[in-house]
Amino acid sequence: MSILSFENVSKSFGEGTGRTDVLNGIDLQVQEGEFLVILGFSGTGKTTLINLMAGLDMPSRGQVTFKGAPIKGPGPERGVIFQNYSLMPWLTVSGNVGLAVDTVFPGLPKAEKAAKVAHYVKMVGLSHAAARRPAELSGGMRQRVNVARALAMNPEVLLLDEPLSALDALTRANLADEIERIWEADRKTCVLITNDVDEAIILADRIIALNPDGTLGQEFLVSIPRPRDRAAMNTDETFKRLRAEVTKYLMDVGIEAKVEGTRILPEVTPIHGVPAAVTEAQKGMIDSRFLDFSQLHKVYPTPKGPLTVVEDFDLKIDKGEFISLIGHSGCGKSTVLTMAAGLNEISKGAIKLDGRHVEGADPERAVVFQSPNLFPWLSAKENVAIGVDKVYPNASQAERQDVVEYYLERVGLADAMDKQASDLSNGMRQRVGIARAFALSPKLLLLDEPFGMLDSLTRWELQEVLMEVWSRTKVTAICVTHDVDEAILLADRVVMMTNGPQATIGKITRVDLPRPRTRKALLEHPDYYAYRQEVLDFLEEYEHGAKPKSPAPKAIAAE
Repeated sequence: MSILSFENVSKSFGEGTGRTDVLNGIDLQVQEGEFLVILGFSGTGKTTLINLMAGLDMPSRGQVTFKGAPIKGPGPERGVIFQNYSLMPWLTVSGNVGLAVDTVFPGLPKAEKAAKVAHYVKMVGLSHAAARRPAELSGGMRQRVNVARALAMNPEVLLLDEPLSALDALTRANLADEIERIWEADRKTCVLITNDVDEAIILADRIIALNPDGTLGQEFLVSIPRPRDRAAMNTDETFKRLRAEVTKYLMDVGIEAKVEGTRILPEVTPIHGVPAAVTEAQKGMIDSRFLDFSQLHKVYPTPKGPLTVVEDFDLKIDKGEFISLIGHSGCGKSTVLTMAAGLNEISKGAIKLDGRHVEGADPERAVVFQSPNLFPWLSAKENVAIGVDKVYPNASQAERQDVVEYYLERVGLADAMDKQASDLSNGMRQRVGIARAFALSPKLLLLDEPFGMLDSLTRWELQEVLMEVWSRTKVTAICVTHDVDEAILLADRVVMMTNGPQATIGKITRVDLPRPRTRKALLEHPDYYAYRQEVLDFLEEYEHGAKPKSPAPKAIAAE
């Protein structure tokens, strides 16, 4: 039986020439008790769709109904959980959940209200934190309060608008499992909006793609038996097939539609070729053990004494290697990266690059952070030129301009070089950051979760942009990530770190997959999921704070 229905629904904002069409001709039936996932990317109208279900927006055309009656506004039968927590900061966990109970059950005796609150707080695993205020909670715990508050309204339909997207990977997975457990217990109708393919397959009965033009796309039925264990999914043939199908569909319609508004990376070689200044800068470097981490330690002073964050980090990297550095939050990945960049003092041990000790920051070591830190009042071209002018002091102005334009073109910004950084989307700004790093012609490229703040489609696209540009330069690179698929996609070797404090290298996997690589091709490669399993097994072993079973490997050299 259908509980929510869309009949030829369209939604626009603005009028006349300023009108923006967000949703177009949506026909959708949500069945009672099903877990439906709407999968799409930034700018496709996902939130508008959930707002229409919640009654927070009205359609421009067509009709949205709940149990056959038109939706005319919000109602307690439709509970909403948003991406942002929206908690009352002065109230405790119980107080925030109590607001929902008071609203929906105003006449209930005080003791029964308290029992209801305690029930839903316990359901999301927060009984131990019932008296804490939001400022004392982690992001994952705050989102659990949101879930408890929505459930306390006893809704018939639970609407979830990317509730997990602001959380780290481990917290996200745990809370997704919690949501599935709650859904299994009560069999409420659930509609989840997400841009995460794995999350969609783990949770859904049915997945529907939302196209960039605001129309509904392909529908995918998920026949995998419940409960769906994340670790088991990696060897489940149905999961692998469905994952490849959904990913291929989204990349085809998404990248073709260009949500970012920029061109696909051109295939043609620019007429000026690789800039002469770049070619000159890359001469004369050693090949073997080009980057050498030797017995690296990082110790911070604390009121309770010295705290060793990283210890005995020993790694040898050859010139032109691409290394992915992965581990759980707090394992010291970024600490290692900032020491390699010369932005963080080495407590003990040494880092050598091209035979010389790393001491302080230097443009020979270019860094791309999560946020590219551009000057907002300068154009894309001017932001890149700042570093280029310093790195090539003996090059002519024309040669320096050549370097700037070459790399902006390579990252797909040929048509946006003169736009101010403040006018660029997050994905476009990160492209400028990547172009700027490559334009410095560094000996070492350091990437600190460079795509962590972007939606999946933009992240997938920029990973391919990064690989395309890297294949032309073969610069030695280290990328810090928490994304297993990203780690394998990019790397020659995946270096896995144990949990901190006293984090060190726990395991290294060499990725022997053909280059150039694309996400779609890798998902179809027979060895891909074996590599994925190796990394997942390691991360699972350290998920709950485990320490190495044996001493970490010493002096791990490039093979």
